[in-house]
Amino acid sequence: MVLVYSDNKNLMLELLNKGNELAKELNKSLTAVIIGKDEFSKDYIAHGADKVVVAETDIDQFKAEEYTDIIEGIVKEDGSEIILIGSNKNGKELAPRLAAKFETGCVTDCTNVYLRDKKLTAERIVYSGNAVAVEQFNTTPQIVTVPSKVFDPLPKDDKHKGEVVKKKIDVEKSSSKILKVQEMKTEEANVEDAEIIVSCGRGFKDKNDIKMISDLAEALKGRTVGCSRPIAADLKWLSEDHWIGLSGHKVKPKLYIAAGISGQIQHIAGMRDSGVIVAINKDPEALIFKSADYGIVGDLYEILPKLTDAIKTKMG
Repeated sequence: MVLVYSDNKNLMLELLNKGNELAKELNKSLTAVIIGKDEFSKDYIAHGADKVVVAETDIDQFKAEEYTDIIEGIVKEDGSEIILIGSNKNGKELAPRLAAKFETGCVTDCTNVYLRDKKLTAERIVYSGNAVAVEQFNTTPQIVTVPSKVFDPLPKDDKHKGEVVKKKIDVEKSSSKILKVQEMKTEEANVEDAEIIVSCGRGFKDKNDIKMISDLAEALKGRTVGCSRPIAADLKWLSEDHWIGLSGHKVKPKLYIAAGISGQIQHIAGMRDSGVIVAINKDPEALIFKSADYGIVGDLYEILPKLTDAIKTKMG
């Protein structure tokens, strides 16, 4: 059996694609898990799940200890050999706890997952993006976490058949307590879901000059501004909502424009899967050009206003 879980619907749909692929290759079935209210079982079946297990419980918010116990019980009952968990905040707490319960391995933040000699094989970026580790499991269940945007969801197929199994589950309450949940204040940027991103880097001389990036994003009807690490972490010109890279957000837009970004591997790791990459840099040897589909060598202070005006004229 292959089992997938995430408390984020979009990430769950992405996991179902890979889970479906693995299940077919092993001639096994694919199970999706929902904890709490059943809102998406029909969607999960339409996107590849053969079975959706809905764990009905009175738990009203995520607690890693209790969620681990729930999934542990489902795994034991289903005999799942491969477990894919979404690598968001909650998934990163859940997966290693589950692995400890089963005394098995856990590979986190995988950029690729596949079978080799019928063993689950996972790839992950290591050494600040300078290498890719290829890891295999010697024990089961085999547990991996996968970040968002690594896989695309399967096309929705309402004809795909599957069963929904609802189970009332009483979990022993853990001794830990959640004292307060405070929503993180964010700006308007949602780079992970954006289809067009215009990003700025160290090539900008002043915080106010970032308006050129905003103007270009606005002209492209994208309105999403990204940045490299120095802009968010060092200079604090933009919030971390905009930070794209290994330690920031991983994105997969249709169009990614990088202006004044040198192209260090840490930044490339966050945007390498973009559809079309356009680089603007005055250094013809900048690393960013190796990852770009189109490159413009020149002064961004001259290029950006002209490019923005040209796009406005073209798009009316």
